[in-house]
Amino acid sequence: MNQQHQPIPDGRRTIDGAVYMEDAKGSLIPLPLIKPQHVLEDEVVRKIIGYAISLSDQVARFKGHTFEDLSDFEALLDQEYGTTKGGAKGNKTFMSHDGLYKVQIAVADHVEFGPELQIAKSLVDECLNEWSAEAREELRAVVTRAFNTDRAGQINRAEIYSLLRLEIADERWKRAMKAIRDAMRVVGSKTYVRCYHRPSQDAGWQAITIDLAKA
Repeated sequence: MNQQHQPIPDGRRTIDGAVYMEDAKGSLIPLPLIKPQHVLEDEVVRKIIGYAISLSDQVARFKGHTFEDLSDFEALLDQEYGTTKGGAKGNKTFMSHDGLYKVQIAVADHVEFGPELQIAKSLVDECLNEWSAEAREELRAVVTRAFNTDRAGQINRAEIYSLLRLEIADERWKRAMKAIRDAMRVVGSKTYVRCYHRPSQDAGWQAITIDLAKA
């Protein structure tokens, strides 16, 4: 279980009866010399961060309890029937008896690409150059996005995977796709908890949002 965060301080210090606030350089500035809007901004930010830290702690506890509860349930299944719930790569779905609620455990692999990817790029470029006018602009755009790195130096995995789904008969293209698959290395995985509900058995599932960015 994650360790609890301590409440954030109010950012003020009292020295010999005078109140100071530390600035971004670590200097202590007398409170009367700080613009009122900056003091108010500091208070608002600290208030929000305080709530955010508390919420983060709650989410961490929720995740921990969720895995513990499901693990205990699976232990009972294993004891009773000699089996556990689960699908490919450890993905699992747990459902309420009325079919209105479900909890999904999803395991996502983290994939990195080895040097074979550069071989794949050379083969793909060779194909596009020879096809010239016959190569649609849409395909060129996908290839460009796939092999271009972002600011963090990461390639676009989604576009790489989209290349693998294309059915192209050219032998060089097939060798390029094989090189991409050979380049893929699973270097880790992450487990996600997703919760869903629906108002009736024939209604679509609605995600119970825990991610602040998607709320």
